[in-house]
Amino acid sequence: MLKIKQAIIVEGRYDKSALAGYIEGVIVQTNGFQIFSDRNKLSMIRRLAETCGIVILTDSDASGFLIRNRLKSMIPSGQVLNAYIPDIYGKETRKDSPSAEGKLGVEAMDEETLVAALKNAGADFHDQKEKSKPGQVTKAELYADGLCGSAGSAARRAALLKKLSLPEHMSTNALTDYINLMYTYEEYKQLVNGL
Repeated sequence: MLKIKQAIIVEGRYDKSALAGYIEGVIVQTNGFQIFSDRNKLSMIRRLAETCGIVILTDSDASGFLIRNRLKSMIPSGQVLNAYIPDIYGKETRKDSPSAEGKLGVEAMDEETLVAALKNAGADFHDQKEKSKPGQVTKAELYADGLCGSAGSAARRAALLKKLSLPEHMSTNALTDYINLMYTYEEYKQLVNGL
């Protein structure tokens, strides 16, 4: 698996799932056009852009370009990289028929194509031998702090998500990735102690 510095923005869960098979890092799904009415997720994307930068990787159809262009217009240039997949015609295996334009989306691309798209966009890949930084927050740490897997953890995690202006349905894995990108271990502890 390749580690990437920037957060990757994709359209849907199948895109995220395909990419997660090859790339280690923060992958945020827009849920299509729902992103434009989700203030918390937009705010999170802006903070990710400021902190580590983002790479927009949407489908090569009209909808994908509309989402890409709207996101680009909301984020200062210099914080956004654009990764493009080629126009390949066909049908995703999970679908009964091709898309309206007949093009394959991110979910149908192979590893070589996706990695090439990210590299061509200028994404910053880390050496895989690099170890995690000392004091990095893990899911075990979230468990120890009562944010998952114990009585009352859902309410405590919801309070933290609200405090950080993050989407309420964010998974524990996504929260862990986000915290490690945005905060030091000490800052995380201060946030948790303030709940």
